[in-house]
Amino acid sequence: MGAADATRAVLVGVDLGPGTPFDASLEELALLAASAGDEAVARITARRKAPDPALFVGSGKADEIKSMIAATSAHGVIFDQALSPVQQRNLERHLGVPVADRTSLILDIFADRAQSHEGKLQVELARLQYLSTRLVRRWSHLERQRGGIGTRGGPGETQIELDRRMIGERIRRVLERLERVKRQRGTQRRARERRGTVRISLVGYTNAGKSTLFNALTKARSYAADQLFATLDTTTRQLWLPAAEPTEGHAAGCAATLSDTVGFIRDLPHRLVEAFEATLQEAAEADLLLHIVDAASPVLQEQMDEVERVLQEIGAGAVPQLIVFNKCDRLEPSRQPRVADDWLELPGGVRRRRVFVSARTGAGLDTLRQVLAGEVAARLRAAPSAPAGDGEVGPTAMDPMKQNPETASERQPQPHA
Repeated sequence: MGAADATRAVLVGVDLGPGTPFDASLEELALLAASAGDEAVARITARRKAPDPALFVGSGKADEIKSMIAATSAHGVIFDQALSPVQQRNLERHLGVPVADRTSLILDIFADRAQSHEGKLQVELARLQYLSTRLVRRWSHLERQRGGIGTRGGPGETQIELDRRMIGERIRRVLERLERVKRQRGTQRRARERRGTVRISLVGYTNAGKSTLFNALTKARSYAADQLFATLDTTTRQLWLPAAEPTEGHAAGCAATLSDTVGFIRDLPHRLVEAFEATLQEAAEADLLLHIVDAASPVLQEQMDEVERVLQEIGAGAVPQLIVFNKCDRLEPSRQPRVADDWLELPGGVRRRRVFVSARTGAGLDTLRQVLAGEVAARLRAAPSAPAGDGEVGPTAMDPMKQNPETASERQPQPHA
């Protein structure tokens, strides 16, 4: 439900118990709604052991939502969870206004923000796949499913099948075009590999400041804004780094490619993850990931965990990481980091190097460049050890935890900023 459909929305979140994500404040949903052009005029939460099969929230809570719609003159309702087609249709009939779920809201934002040909194809694929399950709700002419007297089905049923076949054919064509894009990206990656270019990808939760940091490091002018999913299209630029330490052939500094990728979010629709496979492959095939974290976020650990989950899903879980705590300028004086970089203890005994920066003010960027220069230099030194013609080097060559364990043991991890 974008700005064209509604400007005033009631937000609804349901706590389904342990093991299911729930944001009692619905703050992230409100930010998503704002990104789609909607204004949150009321927030309602509920608690259930399981979703109601018909209305998701049950009839009593549905009546409460209907009263809130009348009291606030809202034009629609947005749920923080995914709704089934039946639940969405029943809620719209009961409430008398359009109903959107978290999945459709994110899809609307992606459709509005995609700029490149590839990005538009990826979003179109995800929207078509989502739409194919909601034919009865989306097309008014499909509601005419009753035939003559004493009969069931009829022309309406035929129309549904026709539209389903049309969507299926469109999905097939989009998949073919995306496959060509994927092959083209593969050719470009192999060309970079032959040139011995180290590939670095920015990953992180949406609105962690990836694009702002990307611009600060590469002097690019990519669109950056304080909003969720400000940019969707992958942008790659050359990154020049200072000399880490004198090494033969690289004493004057070195270069790498830096890619800014789409941000992650809790409950990122699986269809979007599948549709953006070609784009997310940049992260899966990178030599090093810069995991950008909003240091000022009150839920930064949950956001870091979600990024790790998506990285595992796209096959990038084993790629070495450098964690960058961004937006340190927004921290209270008592929470400011005491050092420019340290080592962060993660669950499972994993330790990763962490750098504190502010992409907006430039604080810490020199330290980040020096750390990156060391990682790139290590990769370049390890490159000759790759098998002839392979073009790939094991990821551990870029793993900061495996390069100098003695130095690592001397550093003491600092508390979370």
